[in-house]
Parts: sequence; structure tokens; C-alpha cells
Amino acid sequence: MTETKVERLKLMVVDDEPDNLDLLYRTFRRDFHVYKANHARKALEILAQEGEMAVIISDQRMPEMNGTEFLSLTVEKFPDTIRILLTGFTDVEDLVEAINSGQVFKYITKPWNPERLKNLVEQATDTYRLVKKRTHELRRSLRRESLFNAVTTAIRESLDYESMLQKIAATIGQTFEATCCLLKPVENNRLTANQFYYQNPAYNLPDSAFDPATLIAQVLETGHYQIAQDIYGDNPCNYLVVPLSYQQHLLAVLALYQWGRKHPWQDEDIQLITGVAEQAALAVSQAKLYQRLQEKQQQISAELEVARQIQNNLLRQTLPDIKSAKLQACCYPAREVGGDFFEIFVHPTKGDVWLAVGDVSGKGVPAALFMASAISVLRRELAQEIPAEPNVVIHNLNHALCDDLISNNCFITFVLARYTPITRELVYANAGHIYPLVWSNQTAPEKPNYLTVRGIPLGILPKWQAKSGSLILAPGDTLLLASDGITEAMVSNSLLETVKTVGGVQPASHSMLNQDGLWQLLQKEPQPLSLNHLLSRIQADNHVQEDDQTILSLEVL
Repeated sequence: MTETKVERLKLMVVDDEPDNLDLLYRTFRRDFHVYKANHARKALEILAQEGEMAVIISDQRMPEMNGTEFLSLTVEKFPDTIRILLTGFTDVEDLVEAINSGQVFKYITKPWNPERLKNLVEQATDTYRLVKKRTHELRRSLRRESLFNAVTTAIRESLDYESMLQKIAATIGQTFEATCCLLKPVENNRLTANQFYYQNPAYNLPDSAFDPATLIAQVLETGHYQIAQDIYGDNPCNYLVVPLSYQQHLLAVLALYQWGRKHPWQDEDIQLITGVAEQAALAVSQAKLYQRLQEKQQQISAELEVARQIQNNLLRQTLPDIKSAKLQACCYPAREVGGDFFEIFVHPTKGDVWLAVGDVSGKGVPAALFMASAISVLRRELAQEIPAEPNVVIHNLNHALCDDLISNNCFITFVLARYTPITRELVYANAGHIYPLVWSNQTAPEKPNYLTVRGIPLGILPKWQAKSGSLILAPGDTLLLASDGITEAMVSNSLLETVKTVGGVQPASHSMLNQDGLWQLLQKEPQPLSLNHLLSRIQADNHVQEDDQTILSLEVL
């Protein structure tokens, strides 16, 4: 069994009496590197040449400079040194001054007990080793924290994934005073074509001087850091390659190179760099995930734009020209795609004008898919040689879509009207949609005629049944179909005629439009009616459109 060899510490003894100086030297020369000085000036010269001592034992009463003065001069430069004062008298004020100004660990009176002095020096060396250990740990922690903060700051200041990798390479290279630092991303345990490089501007080395390919290959194979030393010309070159791994996935390889340094990388530096590599790997993983999310978001946005164009093309781009009536229609989805839709279909043989507005529950892509299915089935029904009555068409529409709607917990509100220009008869059916409005521009009624015949929405029950309603329109009458995105829009109360107060408290500045509010806006609209102008007034105070908005009108001429 071998004993661990403890490094001998440096100890200085200072005394102007030769016998005392020799005795102190002989007492500690076996266990310490002992330096002796017969006066304070000589002791200061030795400290300037040899550096920090673990322990200084100094006599108090010496010519030119006493022990207290001498020890006080060593405090600033050597704060960790343990100081022991020998004194032949017990003057309290001198001892207090020694302890305060000279930071004296202990004092001992002459003549001293050798065993007591040895025990005291043993305590001093234990204290010194503990202080040096704690100081070293503190400095290492501060250095680690400083480096982590520098890397964190560099990561936060990065604008994207690639700039982050460049910042990491530059920050670590500068912090460890590396000649060069190379960071290469890894995908599926293989190096990518990208690399991020830092070189100390004080060096101008050829490219061949820094070639860590072999060490990088070993890191890819083993997953552990690699260290090596080489000779380039007459200069030693030190390599350190560490992996950047997160959750056992290798994300990148970091290679550091120091030119002209005789000593290889120290364990402390390696621990620091590997610790920073773990932190950087976490940041790289998050940045990589964020980059993929951005790419995915861009892809989704591009696909949604295509879907928006396709959905928009499903709606009628041009409205039919009817001599005895004027048609208008607008549809604005709340997102790229939506669940609102309208249809205007003129039967090729009978000449009937079919009008429809529908609203699929929910928003976005799921609603848009059901919207496309509903339009497809509706057009097939209306293109029959003799289309069925509006309520039968809705029944057939529910039959075709019901299973999918129920299984996906969706429904469709839908209103369908057939207008016959020759007779001016309007026949309609309503599946849970808001009431259509009919009014005359010639009589200026106080209230419109709400067409209130209505059944349940599509997709609620497997079989849909409801009656149709009918009426005769006169010249000057207008039929308006809208979705609930219109009536549930929040508008400024200044647009409405009546603003109610409750208990003397003013209501909020905005309120839901509702059908009564829509009628108020319609009464204020200039003639001829423009649906685009009406919608611009409704949307004026709403920076964010909460729901799809669709509106359609037929004005009998």
C-alpha cells in the first residue's frame, strides 16, 4: 500500500536573533521548504523572489521594522498566508494591532514550547490548505459562472440558429484564449457541410496547421472528448475536441486549438469546456427545434395560402347578370381558410336563381374541408334537371354529410332560397341559420321582415326535416342573407342609435351588433346598397376578425 505524498509547503521564519532563527529552521525543515530572514527587509526580498508562503513566523521586536509592521505589508499581496507572531512581552495594545493590521492567525510568547509551536503550525497549514482549496473552488465557480453567462448572453443575442453557432464558437474560443475554434453541426451522427470558425486575430496560421479531423472522427465514434498534442515546425500544438450532446443525441462537435503552448489542456479547463458544451448543447437543441418549427410554419403558411386560393376559387368569382335583380356577395374568412361559404346558382333551363349561405362550426382547415364538401354536394343537387324544393335539398345535403359531421363533432348552419324571376316568388328553407331579412326600399319600414321558418342545423340528427317558407317579392325589395360572423361582430356604440345605461353606469364602448344592430346600419347605408361599404363600417373598429364573415343580397329591380 503506497501513501499519498503531500506536497511540502513553503514556510518563512523571521527573527533577528541567530539562535532563534536556527532553532526555527531546524524545527520545520523536514516538513517544509523553509526560508529564513534575520530582518524584515530581507524577508520582503525573499517574498518578492519566491512568492507566497503558506506560513510566516515572525518575531515582533526587530530593528528598523517590527513584526506587526512587516506582517501588515504582506497582507495585500498574499492574503491567504497564515501569520504567526512571536512576542516576548504581553503588551495588549501591540497584540491587538498585530491581529488587526497584520491579520495574525495566532501569537505565541517567548520562550516558546516546541510542541505547542509545532501544533500551532500544523493548525496553520491545515487552515492554509483549506483556504486555498476554498479559494480555488470559488475562483473556478466564478470562472465557470462567468463563462456560462458569456455563452448565455451570446446565445440570447443570436438572431437565428446559424448566428448562434457562430457566437458559441467565438465566445468559447476567446474565453479560453484559443488560437482557433471550430464548431461543426452533426445530423444523424454525421457532420454536416456547415462549419463555424473563430481564429485569434493575433495569429496568422496556414490552414494546414489546424486539422482536427482525426480527433473529430474519434468523438463521433466514442461520444467522448479527445485531447492530443502535436508539433508543427518547432512549436507544440494542443488539440481538444468535445461533443455537444443533449439527451444522448450528438448535435455538434467543438474543436479547440492552441498553438505554441507547451503544456496540454488542464483538467480544470477540460471540465469547464465540457460543462459549457452541455449548456451550449441545450441551447443548440432549442434553437434547432425553433428553426424546424419556423420552417414547418413557413411550409404550413405556404400550404394554407394554396388552400386559401383553392377555397376562394370554390366560391363564385363572378356573379350572374339577371335583368330583373341585382346580386351582391362577400366572404371574408377569419383565418387563411374558413367554414363560411355562399352559392349563387342560376338553373340553366328553368331560370330559377338559387341563393345559399352556410357556416360550418369551428374555423380553419377542418371547417374549410366540410365547406368544400357542402358546396360540392349542393351544386350536384341544384344541377338536377328538376331540382327539389329547398327543404328537400337541405334534407339530401344532411344525408350526404351527416355521418362525417357527427363523427367529427361538427355541424353546419345553412339557409337556401330559390327565387323565380318571372313570378318573383321566393321559397326558402333554413337549417339553424340566422334569419334572412327582407325589406322594401320604397316604404322605409321601421323593421324588416324576418323569415323565421327554421329547422335544426345539419349534422345534428341523421334525418333532417323542416318545412319551407315562401313569399312574393315586389320591385324595390331586398333579401339579405348573412352569417353569424356579421351579427356577432363587436362594433362601436357610436354606430348604433340606442346606447342603454344600467344603474347610471355607461356601458362598454363596443357591443355585439346582433340582427337589430345590423338593421340599424342597413337603414343608414347610402343607396344603392353596397355590401363592401357595409362590411367596411362593421370591420372599422375591429383590428382582429374573430369569425368568418359572409353576406349576400338580392335586390328586386
